Amino acid sequence: MKRHLTRELDRLKQRILAISAIVEENVQRAVLAIQRHDTALARRVIESDTQIDLMEVDMEEECLKTLALYQPVAFELRFIVAILKINNDLERIGDLSVNIAERTSLLPYNEHFADFFDFTGMSKRVQSMLKRSLDALVNIDPSIAKEVCACDDEIDEMNRRTFGRIKQALRDNPAKIDTYIHLLSISRHLERIADLTTNIAEDVIYMAEGEIVRHRTQDYNLKS
Repeated sequence: MKRHLTRELDRLKQRILAISAIVEENVQRAVLAIQRHDTALARRVIESDTQIDLMEVDMEEECLKTLALYQPVAFELRFIVAILKINNDLERIGDLSVNIAERTSLLPYNEHFADFFDFTGMSKRVQSMLKRSLDALVNIDPSIAKEVCACDDEIDEMNRRTFGRIKQALRDNPAKIDTYIHLLSISRHLERIADLTTNIAEDVIYMAEGEIVRHRTQDYNLKS
């Protein structure tokens, strides 16, 4: 029984990593679509979201079957519970990638918005967080996961700065309200991806250490 359960957990891990790879690629594509104003690339992000949705449902069903068949305890139970939650967060990150990609055709071509939105800096940091959270998942490494959690405040602050700058830009140039709202949406979507990435990292910590760190990430001592 133990051997069969171990094999099933390995299979679940491979499946969640397959979903992770597609989601991570879609985040990268969505960012590039905005940077290059590439509507064809944006369409690829939008069209591939159905695949992510189907994989997410299949993954959930497999986790529930494993729980019912093997009734795992301790680490094995934590592993499946964490995978269920990570699976949902990855699907939501996929949705947010679509939301970002959809803005590609709505933004004016060659629109320069670096003065009030550090899109390049923010997107690079968010993608780095996502990559490291998935590295933590691959290796079940709580130390990497804790580093990811510590980065979330920086993204929150970048989003706040963007909101302040765009609010001022709206006062100065209200005729461009549509463009500014789209940019504000992109910033918010990136911030939400960072939040969900932090959720993944927290679930890796729970998986590895059995400790629930949700709601107290800001006070989490990385040296503990």
